[in-house]
Amino acid sequence: MAELTHPTIKDGWFREINNMWPGQAMTLKVNQILHHEKSKFQDVLIFESSDYGIVLVLDNVIQCTERDEFSYQEMICHLGLFAHPNPKKVLVIGGGDGGVLREIVKHECVEEATLVDIDEAVIRLSKKFLPGMSVGFQHPKVKTIVGDGFEFLKERKNEFDVIITDSSDPDGPAESLFQESYFSLLNGALRDGGIVTTQGKIALTVKLTNTTDMIIQARTLGFTCTSSSLCKRRAARSSPLSRTHGRPSPHILLVRWASWYAARTRTQMSRSQRAV
Repeated sequence: MAELTHPTIKDGWFREINNMWPGQAMTLKVNQILHHEKSKFQDVLIFESSDYGIVLVLDNVIQCTERDEFSYQEMICHLGLFAHPNPKKVLVIGGGDGGVLREIVKHECVEEATLVDIDEAVIRLSKKFLPGMSVGFQHPKVKTIVGDGFEFLKERKNEFDVIITDSSDPDGPAESLFQESYFSLLNGALRDGGIVTTQGKIALTVKLTNTTDMIIQARTLGFTCTSSSLCKRRAARSSPLSRTHGRPSPHILLVRWASWYAARTRTQMSRSQRAV
């Protein structure tokens, strides 16, 4: 059997070089490539790294590593769920690795967690290569749908208490999840008092209408955080409060500030532990 190769891996090192991150790149030492395929939607690469465990890469961009995935999953999940007084019905758009589901079902008050991911390959391969994350799919409260989250939301009104958008970056099939029209669909699918958390890399101004008009500036850490040590170059910018526009609700301000603070704290702790 021929040894697997990939254009992002040269001389035993994976290189993530993308125009989304001008002037910087990420490299990881590779022990072996475990799987590579072109799904219907994207390039899927899974490899074993020397220090970060198994790594999932979509369209040449790192999505998660075994070593630090917990920090992303915890932040994007628990802030929104704890901010809601009684989250019973939760929706995840994306998140095919299962990590967010794993965290959601830790909340006993949740009665149903639905995950909608467009790419069955991510779900299938995560179950095989990332069992510590994909364990979330096994819970009896979980319902999995392979499909377009954007289209799924069009048929849902006033249905969910919390919606979590655990998407890849807007450089491929996830691009539609960073548009104003998508956030309008999120607003319509929420019950009164509902909460949205999202992976938010790109500056995006969205107008949501409920009882009052709000302008929400969704940036990195906009609602939650991307706080893994691998992604700190994207996440640890500055407090999102300095970039607030309009009059966000106190809940939104609390979640935005808490996510920023927790991300910075966890990054500092990680650095201290590695220094020991």
